[in-house]
Amino acid sequence: MKKTYAICYNQTMDNSVDVMERLKALLTSKGVEFSLLDIDSLQSGFDFVFVIGGDGTILKAARFYSKYGCPIFGINLGRLGFLSQTSLENLSTSVEHILNSEYIVEKRMMLRANNNVALNDFVIKGDLSTRTSRFALAINDKFVCEYLADGIIISTPTGSTAYNMAAGGPVLAPDVDAIAIAPICPHTFSARPIVVSADDEIKILPLHNNTYTVSADGQIVFSISSELVIKKAEYLANLALLEDNDFYSVLRNKLHWGISPAKM
Repeated sequence: MKKTYAICYNQTMDNSVDVMERLKALLTSKGVEFSLLDIDSLQSGFDFVFVIGGDGTILKAARFYSKYGCPIFGINLGRLGFLSQTSLENLSTSVEHILNSEYIVEKRMMLRANNNVALNDFVIKGDLSTRTSRFALAINDKFVCEYLADGIIISTPTGSTAYNMAAGGPVLAPDVDAIAIAPICPHTFSARPIVVSADDEIKILPLHNNTYTVSADGQIVFSISSELVIKKAEYLANLALLEDNDFYSVLRNKLHWGISPAKM
C-alpha cells in the first residue's frame, strides 16, 4: 500500500524554508507525493511526517500526531536539536533510508495534566517569577514533602535531558518507564530529585492560596489555584529513528557527555 507523506516546517525559523525546498526536491526526484504543512496548521491523514525545525517544532508535531499513531522524523536546522534525527548535510542519505523503510519507530511516553499533554515536561512555578514558592508533592494520594523552590519539573524520560537535567535532575534512558521530579533551585540541601513509576499519579498541591503557572513543553501555559494532577498520557509519541541511532551516542555527540574538556 502506498504511503502518504507530509513535510511540516516552521516558517519563523532561519533556514527552515531552504531546508523545506531541499527536501521537496529530494522527494519529488524520487516520485514521492507529499503534502506541505506549517507547524501552526497541522493536519492528520498521513503515514509519515518529516518535521523541519528545532526541538520545539518537533515537540508540537509529536504531541499532535501521537493520537493518530503517525511517526515523525526530525530534521535539525543547526542548533542542538536533541530530538532531531538528521541534519541538512545528511538529508539525502536519511531520506533514502526512510523511503526504504530502514528506520524504527520508538514510542515515547507523554504526560497529561488538565487536558494538556507534554512529551518533555510540565513545569510548575509560582505566579510571581521574582519570588520562590512553596509546593506540596503527593504521589498516589500519599504526601511526600514540601518544596521551597523556584519551581518543580515533572519530566518524562524524553524530557529528562532538557530542563530537568539543567536543574540537576537525573537522565533517564528513553525506554525507562518512569517519571522524574526535580525541584528548581530549592532552598534546602535536603530537597533532591526523585524518580517514580510511570503508573504513579503525581499531585502538586498549592499552599497558602497561591496561584501557580504551569507550562507544558514550554509551549502551552495555564494557571492553577487548585491541585494539579499529572499522569501518564493515554497516547504515545512516535519518533522515527534511523537504525543506527543510539541514545548514548546522542548524549556524547550533542551534550559532550563524559568527554574531557580538552577534547571538546
